[in-house]
Amino acid sequence: MSTDPWGRVDDDGTVYVRTAEGERAVGSWQAGEPEEALAYFHRKYDELAGQVQLLEQRVKGTDLAPAQAEASIVKLREAVADAHAVGDLAALTARLDGLTELVAQRREEVKAAREQARAEARTVKEGIVDEAERIAEETTHWKSGGERLRQLVEEWKAADRIDRVTEAALWKRLSAARTAFAKRRKVYFAGLDEQREGVRAAKEAIVAEAEAIAESTDWAQTAAVYRDLMQRWKSAGRASREAEDELWARFKGAQDQFFQARSAVFAERDASLAANAEVKEELLIEAEKLLPITDVRTARATLRHLLERWEAAGPVPREQRDRLEGGLRKVDDAVRKAEDAEWKRSNPEARARAQSTVDQLRTSIEQLEKRLAKAQAAGRAKDVKEAEEAITARRSWLEEAERTLAEFS
Repeated sequence: MSTDPWGRVDDDGTVYVRTAEGERAVGSWQAGEPEEALAYFHRKYDELAGQVQLLEQRVKGTDLAPAQAEASIVKLREAVADAHAVGDLAALTARLDGLTELVAQRREEVKAAREQARAEARTVKEGIVDEAERIAEETTHWKSGGERLRQLVEEWKAADRIDRVTEAALWKRLSAARTAFAKRRKVYFAGLDEQREGVRAAKEAIVAEAEAIAESTDWAQTAAVYRDLMQRWKSAGRASREAEDELWARFKGAQDQFFQARSAVFAERDASLAANAEVKEELLIEAEKLLPITDVRTARATLRHLLERWEAAGPVPREQRDRLEGGLRKVDDAVRKAEDAEWKRSNPEARARAQSTVDQLRTSIEQLEKRLAKAQAAGRAKDVKEAEEAITARRSWLEEAERTLAEFS
């Protein structure tokens, strides 16, 4: 008989493994020496230990699912319990017990992570539903609102699933929000269609008026009417694009017909008025020679004569009218200002008022100077200060009054 720390072979070739519960027969060996039998069954043990080690590596080094790991542990535990092998089977069982604890811990971790993921997914989906309901109740940007709702549905699908009851309730709210948005959008566009029909009718009336006066030759009055029609057009709002384009083409066509005819008449008239403009150019040059005004009476008499010749010259082309009239107006304004200044200088009442103001201020300053002297002599600092301030103010007023009086000299 040959012995080993973990097993033995008896005389009849039966091979035993030693366990805590006692010996257990694992096979028989008739082909050779007992040492060969034990070596063979040791290899069987090593194969089993290798399977345990491989499972340990998978459990500790990979994300092997707890259920799959537990199934592998059960299978190996059964293999160890019934193993036809010689070795420390209790050590393998202990290692499998350690793996069982590790897998149980891993299961709790996975469960906690799953609960966390579900909580986060619930928060995400509640946020999706809240935003969808806000869009359904408040948004009037229909295109962007509809696009955002489609994005929210995609975000919902991409989020993790939560418990079935909550998932169903939130999805029902999301679906209701999409339906409410679609109904509100439909009502809006129905009202918009009705509004656009009203705008179309109003613009058709405007176009009819525009076309009715397109051949008018009452240039000023008709141009004013067209300006009013344009304001009404802008205030009417917008019809459908097709109606808007067609009505605008008719409206613009009527305007163009009138204003082109007016431009042609004005161009012909302006050509006949070119000679008048040349006369007024010469008159303006004569008028500008009066500047600056040195002799008011001569300037006014000369300008009066120029104005008579100006009126006699007749109308000028429109594009020159403002420049010529503005130039003559500038000379006339200069003469008027010179006349006003001359009148002011020669006005005896104004001069008398200016002289009276100067006299009053001088008298007031003399009285204040006497009061100041008395206050200084009496040592009344407060009165001294008040008198000095009053004198300073009145001297400033006196300078201004004397300048005004000097203008009458």
